[in-house]
Amino acid sequence: MSRIGRKPIPLPAGVEVKKEGESISVKGPKGMLSAKVHSSVKIEITKEEVLCSVSSEGKMVKALHGLWRAILSNMVVGVTKGHDKKLEITGVGYKAELIGKRLKLSLGYSHPILVMAPQGITVTAPTPTSILVSGADKALVGQLASKLRSFRPPEPYKGKGIRYEGEHIRRKAGKAAATAGK
Repeated sequence: MSRIGRKPIPLPAGVEVKKEGESISVKGPKGMLSAKVHSSVKIEITKEEVLCSVSSEGKMVKALHGLWRAILSNMVVGVTKGHDKKLEITGVGYKAELIGKRLKLSLGYSHPILVMAPQGITVTAPTPTSILVSGADKALVGQLASKLRSFRPPEPYKGKGIRYEGEHIRRKAGKAAATAGK
């Protein structure tokens, strides 16, 4: 059995978990999430916790055991607290602003980039050099944050671009001076 898969998932007050066939849905104060569970993973729901178990002990089944326990745990956290990713923008003239429900990014290109967040995801720009992506679905939050970062990833010489908060960028030394070799 997977060590992660064996851990029970505690259910906070106000969270409902329902299983219908192969699909499972989690409903809480921040919304509702659902997923289709793999057939080799069995889910047991009680009032206080959710338990995952598997029928066999193969390598693939052990991986699925831990995976589905983590997915269900992320769903429970998402509908209670929510997930968020913070991005920082570094560079002269690089900025982000919210226009209605669209995020406008000025990243040194000849045109601004307009991004519309998918349903259930909230994008805010608290300052012109920071972006906050939040929502209940951890995968969608991470996917949108990755998409925003891909528009101008941080470069290694000056560090300009969009990076995750706390991300360390390895810097390279630029060209050596022309007189250094003489």
